[in-house]
Amino acid sequence: MSNPILIVGGGLAGLTVARRLYQAGLGFRLLEARQRLGGRILSVHASGHDAKDGFDLGPSWFWPGTQPMLKTLVDELGLAAFPQNSVGDIVVHRMSREEPQRYRLSVQQAPQSMRFSGGSSALIAALAADLPLDNICLGARVTHATRDGQGIEVRFTTAAEPEETVRAPHVVFALPPRLLEATVTFSPALDAATVERWCATPTWMAPHAKVFALYDKPFWREAGLCGTAQSMAGPLVEIHDATTASGQAALFGFLGVPAERRATVGQEALIAASIQQLARLFGPQAASPIGTLFKDWAADPLTATQADRLGGAPLVPTGQAWIDDGWRDRVSLAGSETAQFEPGYLAGAVDAAERAVTGLVTGTSTR
Repeated sequence: MSNPILIVGGGLAGLTVARRLYQAGLGFRLLEARQRLGGRILSVHASGHDAKDGFDLGPSWFWPGTQPMLKTLVDELGLAAFPQNSVGDIVVHRMSREEPQRYRLSVQQAPQSMRFSGGSSALIAALAADLPLDNICLGARVTHATRDGQGIEVRFTTAAEPEETVRAPHVVFALPPRLLEATVTFSPALDAATVERWCATPTWMAPHAKVFALYDKPFWREAGLCGTAQSMAGPLVEIHDATTASGQAALFGFLGVPAERRATVGQEALIAASIQQLARLFGPQAASPIGTLFKDWAADPLTATQADRLGGAPLVPTGQAWIDDGWRDRVSLAGSETAQFEPGYLAGAVDAAERAVTGLVTGTSTR
């Protein structure tokens, strides 16, 4: 191939594709719509800025014992990890008129949830560090893909140019199918079955919002609590210890408030209600955090479409083709949602990327 393979999307899947192509001696160019790499992987400092040892506003956990492809990549990159804290009682709050109850787990979590030292963005930083940065273009939003006899012409916009074009023999779209369908126009048009499947595939993380409360110390551990809580009273429905590898104490929770309602209530009110809830679950010390963080993925236009704001069913691999026959020799999908193994998860992103690269290196279709 005289022209480099084009990768659209600079999250875990896109960067894994780039790494494998680079290792195989194949040229690549990567376009990422955001002004940063990582996609839904986002680790930030208490100030809200990217940091080496941050808090995961996106995915937090992986399971090396049951996710062999991801474990191989983690070992290859030499990344450090530590177990999610599970020592102590959990708290369950069934309804607002009742008091929260403590429960001691008789069996430890299996398999053990692990977190990356430095946050999940450590994966992104390590992948990017081994790639030629000149091959990566940030702030590049792809709008059109046109197929002809020589390959694919892709149109995209940047802050500097209203429209640029690039030609490639093959394009790997490493982003959610639903977002791809909503943002990129294909010529000739995709068949109805492909469009229907893309639109029907929920985007992982897109309906969710996270609230973090940061503290001087993990006081709940001193009280014999592990930091895990489940609540049907809300607004947080699932809460965990988010203390970092360096010891910065924090609790985080997933908001159970629907996306449309979150937009109406507003960030400040949601954070305030969440802190009040944490104080009821974990005691008065939780009422005075030294900082808070908030991320609503449904409000992120580079993650969620309008359909994603309504939630969706769990992703289930089906083995069906992700794109019609007319495009399959020129286009591959490698977003985590397209994985055959644990779609949506970090492991799914690696699975989808490795599958796409195998097809490119061997010249076989990845469907």
